[in-house]
Amino acid sequence: MSIPGGIVYVLDDEPEMVKAITRLLRVRRFEVRGYTSVHEFLEAVPPENNACLVLDVAMPGLDGLQVQEHLKHQGILIPIIFLTGRGNIPTSVRAIKAGATDFLTKPVDAAVLVGAVRSALLIAESRRQTALEIEALAGRLASLTQRQREVMEQIVAGRLNKEIAFDLGTSEQNIKQHRMQIMRKMGVDSLAQLVRVAARLGIGK
Repeated sequence: MSIPGGIVYVLDDEPEMVKAITRLLRVRRFEVRGYTSVHEFLEAVPPENNACLVLDVAMPGLDGLQVQEHLKHQGILIPIIFLTGRGNIPTSVRAIKAGATDFLTKPVDAAVLVGAVRSALLIAESRRQTALEIEALAGRLASLTQRQREVMEQIVAGRLNKEIAFDLGTSEQNIKQHRMQIMRKMGVDSLAQLVRVAARLGIGK
């Protein structure tokens, strides 16, 4: 089975645990970077990385849930696999609700951890692809003139050409021309596609 691309960060205040997890994942051909310090990890992790994080819940200073919250506030939406020394249902519920992909109890089974890491990296890759697609669509949107943007907003709201023309004080023929340019610039062939693109960009909500 192929290994998903991306980096696996491991953050645990126990050096032996970091070493064991790092060794286990590297044997499975994952790229791994281990840390025992929250500060060093937060200094090292860039927001653009296609990555996941294996994170101990009981960290000194900032605990695992606080690290998760800090990353979220920084806009770093990295999939997190939590590790805990004992089962704690309220903590696991909080972690999952906040976006964690898994909550595993130590000592963690090797196969379970590898499977969780694989799933987390696939999630990270999917998010990265979505972000790239949105970025490309935003670039197309930026190529529209102000008037084309106004026309597009009315088109996706379901307005007819003649209604848009009346509202904007222009001719229906001009609106038809704008509509053609909008479709070309946004890279779509139908109204349905334009509506879907607009929804992804948060237009018309």
